[in-house]
Amino acid sequence: MRPRSMFRRGLSASVALLLLTGVTACSGDSDGDPQPAPSASQAPSAEVASRARSELAARAAQAMDTAYAALYTLDDGRGRPRNVVATVGRDGTWRVDVTGGALGGAADVSIVSTANGVYQCTLGSQSNPINPTCVKVAKAGKRVPADYSPKVERLFRQWLPVFTDRQAALSVAEVPPLAGAEGTCYSIDSISASLADPVDIGIYCYADDGVLAAARVGFGELKVTNQIAGPATVTLPGPETAGPPMGMDAPPPPPVQPTGVVPSA
Repeated sequence: MRPRSMFRRGLSASVALLLLTGVTACSGDSDGDPQPAPSASQAPSAEVASRARSELAARAAQAMDTAYAALYTLDDGRGRPRNVVATVGRDGTWRVDVTGGALGGAADVSIVSTANGVYQCTLGSQSNPINPTCVKVAKAGKRVPADYSPKVERLFRQWLPVFTDRQAALSVAEVPPLAGAEGTCYSIDSISASLADPVDIGIYCYADDGVLAAARVGFGELKVTNQIAGPATVTLPGPETAGPPMGMDAPPPPPVQPTGVVPSA
């Protein structure tokens, strides 16, 4: 890993600094296959559940007002933890970079939210030395379509308004911290069987400053390894283009020409 080279190809200064100071996260051992958060064996009392719901809402409200840049490891259970860098500006703009987050792990990807919309951006790396470009994939404040989303970006900003909404169909209980994680952890489940889950169901852990410290959801386990102060604003890493966005799955291999057959003009 050469953070300087990565910085020249489109990573922000915050990302480069985090990778320089937290590079050992790339080789960390997995704690095992991530599993969705188990349901509590006994339903908490109404008072305890109400207190946990209020505490989560307060943590989420604090997170919405906190600017930071943080480096995480994401273990999706395949034996190769990946780096994730979340950057939140003081003006509410944000960016989430995921190594190997697109094209079946072959491409690094960034999801960036500005006042003009939500963008999916390509990122250059040593194995894919390209100039970053960005494609608008959603209106400001909206979710990235599933076909173009690495999913992890939802954990940092998009679920916070749901956590602060006391009318959201959520069941919340405080639980012991995830292994190797700090902060206060909450098990979050849906209480509606007829509607789609309002958030990614699982365990979310928040530090005292409101920053997401860890999470365990259906697509993996996320843990913070380093954190610095956030910038005033977050900008696109490259120019906006017409698209199309990158898909999440690996592209099909090119067709193999039979030996001795000359392709037609």
